[in-house]
This record gives sequence, structure tokens and C-alpha cells, in this order.
Amino acid sequence: MLDIKLLREKPDYVRERLASRHGGDEARVSEVLALDDQRRATLAEVEQLKALRNSASKEIGALMGQKKLAEAEARKAEVRNIGDRITALDAVVAEAEGRRDALLLAIPNLPQASVALGHSAEENPEIRRWGSAQAFAFKPLNHVELCERLALVDFVRGTKLSGSGFLLYTGWGARLERALINFLLDLHQREHGYREVAPPYIIGEHCMVGVGQFPKFRDQAYAVQEGLDSSTMGKLYLLPTAEAPVANIHREEILAEKQLPIRYVAYSPCFRAEAGAAGLGTRGMIRVHQFDKVELIKIVPPESSDAELEAMVGNAETVLQRLGLHYRVINLCTGDMGFASAKTYDIEVWAPGQNQYLEVSSCSNCEDYQSRRMNMRYKSEAGDNRFPHILNGSGTALARLFVALVETHQQEDGSILIPEPLRPYLGTDRIRAGE
Repeated sequence: MLDIKLLREKPDYVRERLASRHGGDEARVSEVLALDDQRRATLAEVEQLKALRNSASKEIGALMGQKKLAEAEARKAEVRNIGDRITALDAVVAEAEGRRDALLLAIPNLPQASVALGHSAEENPEIRRWGSAQAFAFKPLNHVELCERLALVDFVRGTKLSGSGFLLYTGWGARLERALINFLLDLHQREHGYREVAPPYIIGEHCMVGVGQFPKFRDQAYAVQEGLDSSTMGKLYLLPTAEAPVANIHREEILAEKQLPIRYVAYSPCFRAEAGAAGLGTRGMIRVHQFDKVELIKIVPPESSDAELEAMVGNAETVLQRLGLHYRVINLCTGDMGFASAKTYDIEVWAPGQNQYLEVSSCSNCEDYQSRRMNMRYKSEAGDNRFPHILNGSGTALARLFVALVETHQQEDGSILIPEPLRPYLGTDRIRAGE
């Protein structure tokens, strides 16, 4: 969440940065500050009453020592009244603080000054491209046609099992998916210096709040109920991305500065209800409720977070370069940024069968927005406790990577040529029909 001190000291600046997102959140700043003022004023009154109570308590002791029992009893009654008033005011403080913090949790992060101003994805500036779109001497197929011809994915039976938006990988398709996951994990762990972790796939609500998924995106989550106990519904959730558990690993901890930077890589399936989202009823792998992803997480000192973001984008780009896939990098404008992000780069891979770019990686610097929500801190060498910056990135996401790979590397004879780095994982250089 945003630092309440920043709102107190620079409210106009906060309003200006929020307004650049075009979400109307700048209107909430005054309400937050009003509740904060109420809380602080009430706390000041409580402190005055406590001082008065302490003074009266000392007087009672003196009166008792002087055998002035009647006066002592009168003062005791006053102290009880003061205590009742303090109790009532403490409730006012708690209510104001709760309402203030609930509002803060619903306000998105402030975009960095380096982020381009804009309303939508159409205004995202392109940073660079790598490679060029595959040229075919034949009419290429799309991924649905390829997956059905080569028996890589059974779309019909996937829908039969779980409904629309779910996939059943089969044969070489299942092996290719597994090969991609292992290739990604090995690349980031062995060459890019990330520590591999395997998180739980069911997580507590606090983890979703910590990364900024809740409260805004609660309608897109899959809530879990334990057996027939309906009282447990909404306490646990299927993870929407490994970011949710992995970024929370050190929540409510005070790390030593020498422990930073921390870099984690994790595989997980991702579950997203995306209620009302367009495209989920169509066949294919572009928009699905469950997909695999390898996630990158960094916890770093604030001074190095910008450089760490650039490095993370480079790590994700390496994946596509090794697989020979054409892509572009864009910088999300203020109106298209994620809720918790201060700056985001998206990497979009070219899918010839779709004749469009598909997002396969989104790398974000959330600065201290998430660490404040998690109460994660580190002790600096100077001895003060500071909030680290947290970064997340897809390194990368499937099934869109799968789509781009099979569409890009399809051959005229209907086979799929396997990129060199994947061959040791698959044990073949080509996927052919009937094998």
C-alpha cells in the first residue's frame, strides 16, 4: 500500500500520479486523509486522558496516605470515568484506522515518472524488437489445427473434464509442456542466479492481499472450501500466479541487508476465474482458466530496483531468444499498468497463426508497495528498518509460449521442428504426426 506519510506530506503529488492512471482513485485521497486526521486527533486526546489518569492515580495514593479517604474515593470515580472515556476513544481510533487502511488497500501504486502517460494499451510505447516474423513458403496452420493434427492437445475432452477454458495436453503435447517448464527453471536457476522454490498452490487470503490481488481482483479468484465446512470458504484460494505465495515468503520478517538481493524462481499452475472475460468461450489456448507459468521474484534494496527490473526483463527475453521466437518489448503506459506496479515491461511474442503478438511475460517493479502490505522489512547497515522493493516477472508464461513455438516452428510436412535447447528435454528434434 502507499505510505501514509507520503499522502500527508504530498497529497497533491499523490493525486496527480493516481490521476495519470485514469481510474478515479485520486478522489479517495481526501477520504483517507480525513480518516487519518480523525485517528491522529483522537489518539492525541487519548494520550492527554492517559496523562490525566496517571496524575490522578498519583494523587489518589497521596490522599490515601493522608487518610483523606473521601477525597480519594472521589478521585477514583474520576479515574474510572476517564478510563471509560479512553476505552470509547480507543474504539473510535480502531474504527478510523480500519477504514483508512481498507481504503489504502484499494488504492493502486503510483506510476514512476519514467512511465509514459496514456489511457490504454494502444498508447504503450514499444521499446525494442528482436528477430523478425517467420516467413513461410506454405500456408501456415494455427495452433488449434496443429495441436489436433499432431494430437498435442485434446480440446474437446479438456472441456468435458472441466468446462471451457481448460486444456488436456496429450502425448508429445504433454511432454513439450513439461520440457518447456524444465527448460525455463534450469535456465533461470543455473544461468541467471535465481533460487528455485516450489510453493503451495493453495494460499491464504493474506497472501492475495499482500501482492495486491485483493481486494480489487477478488472476483477473478477461485476460492476453496474445505470439504463440507462452508465456514472455510474464502480463507484459502487457488493461486493466480506463483507471485502470490513466493513474494510473501518473507512477509512479517525483518531481513538483514546482507541477505539482499533475494531472487526466487518457481513453477506453478495458475488459476484465474476471470468472470465475464471475453474470449474464454472460444477454442484454443490464448485465454484459459488454468495455465502453467514460471515466475521470477526479486526482493532488493530500493537503490538497485530499477537496474534489477532491466535485468529481469533481459532474463525473460533470453527464453525467447534461445527458442528462436520473434518478440517485442513494450513499456506499459500509466492507464494500462497493473494495480501494484510502479513500472512494467511486457514482452509479446509473435504468433504467426494468430497474426498477432501475444503477451508471454510481464515484468514489474512494485517498489515498496507490496512490502508495506506484507510488513516485510530489512535492517540497513545504519540500523534502521526499511521496506525493500519487490519485483515480479513471468519467466515465462505458457500456454502462449507453447502457441508461439508450435506456430513458428511448424514445417511444410506438418511436423514441428524443436529448437535446439529443448531437444535434450524431449529426446527428439521433431514432432511428427502419428508418433
